[in-house]
Amino acid sequence: MGRAVTVATCALNQWALDFEGNLERIFRSIDIAKSKGARYRLGPELEICGYGCSDHYYESDTLLHSFQVLGKLLESPITQDIICDVGMPILHRNVRYNCRVIFLNKKILLIRPKISLANSGNYRELRWFTPWSKARHVEEYFLPRIIQEVTEQETVPFGDAVLATEDTCLGAEICEELWVPNSPHIEMGLDGVEIFTNSSGSHHVLRKAYARVDLVNSATAKNGGIYILANQKGCDGDRLYFDGCAMISMNGETVAQGSQFSLNDVEVLVVTLDLEDVRSYRAEISSCNLVASKVNPYPRVKVNFALSCPDDVAVPTCMPIQWRHHSPEEEISLGPACWLWDYLRRSKQAGFLLALSGGIDSSATACIVYSMCHQVCLAVKNGNADVLADVRRIVNDDTYIPEDPREFCKRVLTTCYMASENSSQDSYNRAKLLAEQIGSYHINLNIDAAVKAVVGIFSMVTGLTPRFSAYGGSSRESLALQNVQARIRMILAYLFAQLTLWARGMPGGLLVLGSVNVDESLCGYLTKYDCSSADINPIGGISKTDLKNFIQYCIENFQLTALKSIMSAPPTAELEPLVDGQVAQTDEADMGMTYAELSIYGKLRKIAKAGPYSMFCKLINIWKENCTPREVASKVKHFFRMYSVNRHKMTILTPSYHAENYSPDDNRFDLRPFLYNTSWSWQFRCIDKQVNSL
Repeated sequence: MGRAVTVATCALNQWALDFEGNLERIFRSIDIAKSKGARYRLGPELEICGYGCSDHYYESDTLLHSFQVLGKLLESPITQDIICDVGMPILHRNVRYNCRVIFLNKKILLIRPKISLANSGNYRELRWFTPWSKARHVEEYFLPRIIQEVTEQETVPFGDAVLATEDTCLGAEICEELWVPNSPHIEMGLDGVEIFTNSSGSHHVLRKAYARVDLVNSATAKNGGIYILANQKGCDGDRLYFDGCAMISMNGETVAQGSQFSLNDVEVLVVTLDLEDVRSYRAEISSCNLVASKVNPYPRVKVNFALSCPDDVAVPTCMPIQWRHHSPEEEISLGPACWLWDYLRRSKQAGFLLALSGGIDSSATACIVYSMCHQVCLAVKNGNADVLADVRRIVNDDTYIPEDPREFCKRVLTTCYMASENSSQDSYNRAKLLAEQIGSYHINLNIDAAVKAVVGIFSMVTGLTPRFSAYGGSSRESLALQNVQARIRMILAYLFAQLTLWARGMPGGLLVLGSVNVDESLCGYLTKYDCSSADINPIGGISKTDLKNFIQYCIENFQLTALKSIMSAPPTAELEPLVDGQVAQTDEADMGMTYAELSIYGKLRKIAKAGPYSMFCKLINIWKENCTPREVASKVKHFFRMYSVNRHKMTILTPSYHAENYSPDDNRFDLRPFLYNTSWSWQFRCIDKQVNSL
């Protein structure tokens, strides 16, 4: 009868410009799909060159090498007798498009350009590509000679069309097109398309996965159909972590779910579904049928191939499943850990160095590395040969097998407690105990001699000796002395990262990890070029509130009891003198605001697009039970002064794992000036006028 179709989707850990590695992973995914009986295979967006090529898309080399890879795919026996749908950039009539290339048995069936480009937040697709604006229009695309020699085709269809196989009809969407109000699948479904495909390059944000799942399921809930989504996974060379979640849905229900976080470079989902379930679902939706009778038809590319077998009555089909979402704490434990693993193995370094202060932020960073070690040991236990090969190269031991996360952590993580005369015994003990429990190679050192040497140079030149405010000095003197300590720690971190393994008689160097959270970055509560300056930062996109919840998760799931005292200690920089041996300085007192308030300011500033006046207007209602309008005005003004005075620090912010939509990352996500008029005179006057009227 030809009703049970077998299709495959995948999540691939592609890497920008790694054409050889990308080709190998594509081949593996197709081979797995075929071995499980699939007749159609969908891959992620721009999988041939890797999604994150950025300005390399301008280069003719990127286009050339993409076609060379396509040629290898076309001529390979692995790709025979299965419809393959791959992504790459293509220049058509001197205009660059983000495209799907769909082929079968050495023949290109259709090149489908992207219609709606992602151009907000971290995405800049309009910088490199042009959206296809000719709805339901197909043109001839003249193939380059290297492809003509394989396909024996001179031209192929290029444009907005669908594929008509012997048993069904398929239509393609590309990533952003699922998220726009007028998604192509709506009218494609009305025009009889039964299978919708979506190749995505969608990155992880805390608490975002449910939105993607809901969109996919709702795409077929109104008018029936099968929806297949493929996604990139891993770190492809930037701040983003693409979180897989390949999935297949039918008639509004999920039938296959891929993992969101995994060290597997290739993950393939294969399902068999009954087309009659789609047709019977649609049959009783009379309102859709009435609209469908008036729809403007899509051009159809006829394909002499079926996704089903003639005798398929006894073929078992897949049933709906319940999607299992991770908690935010699990997402923090897994996402940044996988991102760190990709960065470590692809940078070809030998491990990480972390300045471990005994506070929540650096401890959370250490726990993420420990979680990474757990994931690595689990992957090796499950037979992942790629991970084992990477592990052996990193530790420089061809026979090594990681079995114990603590033992592996000792090989790849060096922690360093950098004490000064302002450090407390409590923080020393907390750092030492946590290092013991996670198994890191731990170093204790004292920076006082270096601090005195640097301050001594200043005193020798000027004849003046700066003092802390606790000893009668001005605030300028005190801040300068705090900054000297912080910056010396950064210098020592890089020195030990480069030479610790040398001193231990081991090859390689270490990546320096930063540990500033998103809230501290937002208000600038950090020293420019201190330990916040590192190679990468796994917590730079995570709020203090979420980090505290993550620490509690680690206590319960990793049995790291050392974290209990870390959780109970007030956050402090420990840069000012102790009082009777106890810490007198706290973060929230220094900032003049709480971390909970900072998270609210951050979300209103970035997500709600609120300036000072709009933020004040929103907060007088949100905080009306606890604050007067005048108190709210004072808080808002203080935040914007802090934010604007310190905005210049965002220009050198360490590359951080992107996890929050209110991140102040100046690289590409949060584009703002870094030289402000910090008086905000007009804006604050509007607030004052409103306060007086209230």
